[in-house]
Amino acid sequence: MSSLASSSTVGKAIKRGFPPRRIAQRQASRAFSSSQCRPANSRPITLSSFLPSTRVPRTSLDTWKRPQLARSMFIQSEATPNDDSLKFIPGVPVMGEGTAEFLDTRSALKSPLAIRLMGIEGVKAVFYGPDFVTVSKDSENPWAVLKPEIYSILMEFFSSGQPLFRSEEEKDAAGPQDTKILDTDSETVAMIKELLETRVRPAIMEDGGDIEYRGFDEESGIVSVKLKGSCRGCDSSTVTLKSGIERMLMHYIPEVKAVEQVLDQEEEIALNEFSKLEERLSHKTKESSMAQYMSV
Repeated sequence: MSSLASSSTVGKAIKRGFPPRRIAQRQASRAFSSSQCRPANSRPITLSSFLPSTRVPRTSLDTWKRPQLARSMFIQSEATPNDDSLKFIPGVPVMGEGTAEFLDTRSALKSPLAIRLMGIEGVKAVFYGPDFVTVSKDSENPWAVLKPEIYSILMEFFSSGQPLFRSEEEKDAAGPQDTKILDTDSETVAMIKELLETRVRPAIMEDGGDIEYRGFDEESGIVSVKLKGSCRGCDSSTVTLKSGIERMLMHYIPEVKAVEQVLDQEEEIALNEFSKLEERLSHKTKESSMAQYMSV
């Protein structure tokens, strides 16, 4: 009977187009998937058996670490009264306390950042404030060319966490010691230093510059100071010196009669050349106007 059933099944399969070999393989797979072929202690097959496991092994949790995020920095630049100086604010402390100025490559060797900024073509001076960096350039190179490279150097340096100076001794020596009140200072000199430190210096730093006390002549009542940073060579420095600093010192200290700026040798040469150029231009203007008058 079983042989007849199997032969009839095979015959029906042949009529449907299935070859006998395929029928035999299907019957074998059905027999293997039946309950008689499954062990007694096996767990039933459910839908969850085919879903991917969401459990994470403990070893993976122990060795997993939070990825470090890249540190970003926003550097802001501000214009100063001096068109050839820009104030860059990195958003982190620079000097913290005090200031430092670098006018040439030799002096910039104390600071890795200053030597890199001085290496840019057109940069002639670098000034450090408590939380800003002032860069001064010559008149031949425009800011549109210099600013991208300055931004890149500042971003790379402050993001790396490098020290601003090569040693603590060089940092202490670079900071201003001019307004430090000494035991040998008179009462008038001590008051001048205190006013310069607490009133004048913070206001000048807002424009990316600084002031340095050079001395006081008790006989003439003249206070000698030195303007630094963006105030160096600025056209409005004379107005700042006379209208702001001189008026304040004379108001609080009657012994002060005037405030004068001390110029370096290079600045004196530059001013002399500039005055000679103005004289030549004015002389040419007079000659041209006289020639036009004579021609009429």
